[in-house]
Amino acid sequence: MGIKRREFFKLAGAATATLVPAMAAAGEESHEADYDNMRCVLVDAAVCIGCRKCELACNRQNGLSDKPLAAYEDKTVFSIHRRPSSDAYTVINSFANPKGIENKSYLKVQCMHCNDPACVSACIVGALRKTPEGPVTYDAWRCIGCRYCMVACPFQIPAYEYNNPLNPRVKKCTFCAERLREGKRPACVEICPAEALIYGTRRELLELAHLKIMQNPGLYRDYVYGESEVGGTGWLYLASTDFSHTELPPLPGDAIPHRTETIQHGIFKSFIPPLALYGLLGLVMHSLRRDDQQEAEP
Repeated sequence: MGIKRREFFKLAGAATATLVPAMAAAGEESHEADYDNMRCVLVDAAVCIGCRKCELACNRQNGLSDKPLAAYEDKTVFSIHRRPSSDAYTVINSFANPKGIENKSYLKVQCMHCNDPACVSACIVGALRKTPEGPVTYDAWRCIGCRYCMVACPFQIPAYEYNNPLNPRVKKCTFCAERLREGKRPACVEICPAEALIYGTRRELLELAHLKIMQNPGLYRDYVYGESEVGGTGWLYLASTDFSHTELPPLPGDAIPHRTETIQHGIFKSFIPPLALYGLLGLVMHSLRRDDQQEAEP
C-alpha cells in the first residue's frame, strides 16, 4: 500500500518546512560551549583488569543482549581485535605492554562524545546532536540513512543496522544520556569493579588525570589522550604506555568541523533546493518504511 499523491505533497511540504529551519540552526550553531563542565569519563587503562563487566552493563542498559555474566568471563575474545558495532556499543581489547610486563593491558573503546563532533557537523538533517550536558545523541526519526556520520567520525564509531532493511538506524554509545538526566552515572562506570572508569566534569577529570600522572610517574605516560585530540573529547584516557601501542589513533588538535563547516553551511544556507530534496527523500523513506511495516503485520 503506497501513499496517495495528495498526501505525498502535503507531507513533503511539511517535512521540508521542518528541515530547513533545523538545518539553518545547525549551520549557525556556535562553537562556544562550556566544555569544562560537560559530563566526562576518565578511562584508566593502567588499572583496567579486562573483566568486561562494562560490556555486560552496556548491553543490558541498551537492550542489546541478555547474555549471562559467565559469557563475559570468556577471555578468548581478546585473541581478535573487536570494534563497536550496531549490537555492541562498547568493547574491550587487549594490547601488549612494551615494558615487558607479562600481563597484557586492556582498553575500553566506545563513542568518544567529542566536544565538537564531526558526526554532528556531517549530519545534514540534524539527527545527531551534541547536548549541553556532554552526550552526542541520535534521533532515528530524523535520520535519512546517508551515513555521512560514519565517514566523518575520526574514530570510526557509528555503526549501521545493515541487517534491518525496514527500519535501519545508526547506532553507537549513548553515554547513558537518560541515566545522566536522572542524576545517575553511566551503566559501565557504575559496574566497574576496578574503578578504571571515573565519571565527573571534564575539568575535574583532567585535573585528576594530571594528578595521577604526577603522583605515579612510573605507572603512567605523561599524556592524557582526548585532552586536545580533535578539539577534545568527552572520554579521556590514561595509559602506562605510548598511545601508539593502542588502537586510539594519532589525531590533530583542531576540531574537524572547524575545517569543514564554513564551506558546508555556506552552501546549504544559500541553496535551498538541496534541503528540499533531502526533505523529500527523507519523507519518502519514512513513509515507505511505515507502509512496509504495516504490510508485514498480520
